Amino acid sequence: MPDLSSFPITRKWPPQNSDILQLYSFPTPNGVKASIMLEEIGLPYEAHKVTLADADVKSPEFLSLNPNNKIPAIIDPHGPDGAPLQLFESGAILLYLGEKTGKLIGKTATEKAHITQWLMFQMGGIGPMFGQLGYFHKFAGAEIEDPRPRNRYIAEAMRLLAVVDGQLADRDWIAGEYSIADIAIAPWLRGLEFYGAQDVVGWHANKNVVAYLDRFLERPAVQKGLVTPPRD
Repeated sequence: MPDLSSFPITRKWPPQNSDILQLYSFPTPNGVKASIMLEEIGLPYEAHKVTLADADVKSPEFLSLNPNNKIPAIIDPHGPDGAPLQLFESGAILLYLGEKTGKLIGKTATEKAHITQWLMFQMGGIGPMFGQLGYFHKFAGAEIEDPRPRNRYIAEAMRLLAVVDGQLADRDWIAGEYSIADIAIAPWLRGLEFYGAQDVVGWHANKNVVAYLDRFLERPAVQKGLVTPPRD
């Protein structure tokens, strides 16, 4: 059985079974990407709840795994070069797990390129823009009197939704077959409800997106991944 004791994070979140993948996460749109992916591919894993509080994400133990103090992060005791692998960034984790198992990343080089394209679209567009929308619409930024930041992110969220809606006009999933691109994008679409922002971005006018999220949420692996690790 692999020895993970050299990873400082295991002192704060000790593994029960060091022979399986260790997930350090919290059920946010980025966090659930990893847990949904692990459920979809059926890879055994152990989930550790890392809250967004400084005591967790800014602890020396967590920073030893991710110096950027963001969830999710993983340790794979069976890394690709015969040694345990630590990894952070949700998109990188999706790509790694897809390559490791050969699942949900496409079957041809062309399919993989298109899936990666939409993964990057989420990482560089939907994630940052929707996150800023949440800040200025629901959280501390909502107290700022100047309407320009809020209007900026509302407009950008509407534009991005229209891109996704157009892509889904003739398909069930964003890049053909269900893939890591969907696991990346759909949780952030769901996040608009949490932000209370569906109405301001014209959510219900994007019929393809609405149906797409419904399909995504019907998947058993998604339902399990959305609550792993549990908040309470």
